[in-house]
Amino acid sequence: MKVTALVGSPRKKGNTDLLIDKILEGANQVGATTSKLYLYDLTILPCADCRKCYKTLECAENDDMQKVYEELESSDVIVFGTPLYWNTMTAKMKLLVDRLRPYTLNNKLKGKKAVLVVPSDEGEEACGDLIKLFASIINTLGMQFVNILCVKAHEKGEVKNQPQSLEKAYKIGESITK
Repeated sequence: MKVTALVGSPRKKGNTDLLIDKILEGANQVGATTSKLYLYDLTILPCADCRKCYKTLECAENDDMQKVYEELESSDVIVFGTPLYWNTMTAKMKLLVDRLRPYTLNNKLKGKKAVLVVPSDEGEEACGDLIKLFASIINTLGMQFVNILCVKAHEKGEVKNQPQSLEKAYKIGESITK
């Protein structure tokens, strides 16, 4: 069982990263192999809408998404982590999502599990639109949405003072491998 986390926050060791670390820790504890990619460390070009993927079933852009594609395809569970920005995901996460179009055609993510992690200054009640959007994305990819963690947190590292949120993240990690 392999779990790959995509950190769509510009803050390393920020709330998104810390919650994802706990999920990965829980998954490791029950025997999963884990990996984590920081999207802000990667060069991800925007989708050019060239539609070459319609013919080849692969993206024509040659950038760091090739590494992301390899990780996603070799994973059983994908954790999408993004702080809430203007009621949606960060720009870097949106770049990644736009580049998932080949998977709507080649079904290579079909049946994989997905988890969404969203820290938000406004709290869980502000995450509804993003949850609906990700539910649509996950459904379009043929994946199974297995868990969502929305936490009220904004200041860098604020979740360190929220043991209940960290425990919930850990338990999600333990459960997603089943």
